[in-house]
Amino acid sequence: MITVVLFMILAIYSISIGILIYGFTKVNTINYTGLKPKTKFSIIVPFRNEAENLPILLNSISQLDYPTEMFKVILVDDESEEEYQVQDTKYEVCIVKNIRISNSPKKDAIVTAMQIVNTPWIVTTDADCTVTKNWLLTLDNYIQLHDTSMIAGAVTYNCTNSFLHHFQQLDLTSLQGATIGSFGIKKGFMCNGANFAYTKSFFQKLNGFQGNDSIASGDDVFLLQKAIAQFPEKVHYLKSENTIVHTKPLDNWDSLFDQRVRWASKTSSYQSSFGKALGLIVFGGNSVIVVGCGLWVVGCVPYKNLLFLFLVKFSIDTILLYKSNQFLTTNKMRFLVLSSLLYPFFSTAVALYSLFGKYEWKGRKF
Repeated sequence: MITVVLFMILAIYSISIGILIYGFTKVNTINYTGLKPKTKFSIIVPFRNEAENLPILLNSISQLDYPTEMFKVILVDDESEEEYQVQDTKYEVCIVKNIRISNSPKKDAIVTAMQIVNTPWIVTTDADCTVTKNWLLTLDNYIQLHDTSMIAGAVTYNCTNSFLHHFQQLDLTSLQGATIGSFGIKKGFMCNGANFAYTKSFFQKLNGFQGNDSIASGDDVFLLQKAIAQFPEKVHYLKSENTIVHTKPLDNWDSLFDQRVRWASKTSSYQSSFGKALGLIVFGGNSVIVVGCGLWVVGCVPYKNLLFLFLVKFSIDTILLYKSNQFLTTNKMRFLVLSSLLYPFFSTAVALYSLFGKYEWKGRKF
């Protein structure tokens, strides 16, 4: 009876991932850059103690194939311990101090930047990221060809050869696959603030972060879900290799756990019922492996049944990972089996801890 329940849960999980795989294939890849640039952008970068990373980001922005007079960078300093000084750049950069008005430093940083934004479009990214040379040009061309007010884009990691880095890469790859897949079935519910664009007027029409500013994170997801709930036709996903933003993986397990807890803590506050349901289904799929291992240890589930459960989950996960990885990077997936064995335990622990535990991020406790 216990085995039957586990199989039923995993069947629901497998069908759900299968639907996301189908959705992933429905989103066309667009890399068109043939139109003359018309859109002016403000690039908002909230930061805290990022003196090491900011020069790398700003250098990548200097390589953009986009007229420098058509974009500017707004760096929002969120109480860094040392004041950051920008070196000479060929494009406009300004630094403003974050004005804290809520429990969310990053949302406050974006609201602070909005006060000096004088361009139609805003793009948010993170201080530890780098962008590709056609990032803004592809965004601009897409905007010219589509009636949109909000665009989500892809994010991936720059990995070394360590298991920890590739574990994170596979995790992020699965999230990116689920994000793209959900847009493909018209159920978009997730995005990443490291590559997120919207018009200033649309942000104002949505009343910004009003309604979720008490939650420390979610400057991206909650705004997206609010937009989809009110104006679904205006929210698009741009699946383009030209606009993939690269970020740095974390270098220790404690920081990774805290980061994933921060991400998972948003799920219960989702406005998207599809997002909540999928989160519960994914938790169930991972829990099947964890519970199955426990029951096998005490002799309640045969080893062959546990192995079959793992192989079913591994197979459906690998299809989504492969498709997503093929889009995100030219690198092959590494440590796939080992990561798949560890991930259910890691993910379940993160999900359970996020319900009642505290986490630390950027030197602050939440």
